[in-house]
Amino acid sequence: MEVTFYSRPGCHLCERAETVLRELAEELPITLKKINIDDSDEWTEKYGLMIPVLEVDGQIILYGQIVKDEARNRLQQLLSN
Repeated sequence: MEVTFYSRPGCHLCERAETVLRELAEELPITLKKINIDDSDEWTEKYGLMIPVLEVDGQIILYGQIVKDEARNRLQQLLSN
């Protein structure tokens, strides 16, 4: 399952979320697609106040402070469907 990860450089919450996601990628069959929202005015407008944002199949599943247990539970739910 591909997880799209919207972030921007210098965002401490994004850095922490990326660490969590990389750890979860070792446990779960997920791949991470990292997108810098600063590369697009549309992404900056859409996600600027929410980052970091995790999206699966076009649906936002988590945003803001990403907690490992919560992210794991949400991803496991999606994987079991």
